[in-house]
Amino acid sequence: MSFSAALDAVVGVAHSALEGLATLLTPATGGLSAALAIVLFTVAVRLLISPLTWLQARSARRGAALAPELAALRERHRDDPVLLATETLALQRANGAGPFAAMLPALAQAPFFMLMYHLVQPGAGTPTGVLGGHLFGVPLTAHLAAGLPVFAVLLALATALAWWSSRRTRRLQPAPADPAQPGATLLPRIMSALPFLTVVMVAWLPLAGGLYLVTSAAWTALEQAIWRRPAPVTNR
Repeated sequence: MSFSAALDAVVGVAHSALEGLATLLTPATGGLSAALAIVLFTVAVRLLISPLTWLQARSARRGAALAPELAALRERHRDDPVLLATETLALQRANGAGPFAAMLPALAQAPFFMLMYHLVQPGAGTPTGVLGGHLFGVPLTAHLAAGLPVFAVLLALATALAWWSSRRTRRLQPAPADPAQPGATLLPRIMSALPFLTVVMVAWLPLAGGLYLVTSAAWTALEQAIWRRPAPVTNR
């Protein structure tokens, strides 16, 4: 079976699940059932990968606890950046704070994002089922120009969530091994800017895809608030 055929099969299963969920919601929510089905589908996906997010948070806490040892390494190997980087990575891995753990949730979400992207692409003819639904009068297949009022709310929510996540990422980001080295602050800057990619995607995707992204971003913010609380500052 080719990759395309396998993807089509998975999309078909996900589409059937969404249709069934929308059907269950219709008696209670009426015209909002399709949009709510997408929101609940997103929550289900995030619940499925929440153990990976917990591993990411645990790795971040362990990394923060290593701050004194990392500072000592920077002082000891300040004249040898290669050895400093090697020793830093070895210390992080030995204590379960390696950089790979920080990437786990994003890597796990990538297939689901691809799945949702294919799912919200309308085929030929008039959309039916979930994709035939509306949110406050705007079709779920509509793009920014065709549904500006609803998109304006989604974009405002996406921007607020991106700002909050970016600000929190900067606060929780560990100090670079050697701030004086060229590019030492590049990764923290990239990580701080990544949440704003959601805003761009919401503006580009159909409304159904924007709902998925905003719901996912809100879930991420909730997880960060629960699992990645900043360490209390103590007065010395």
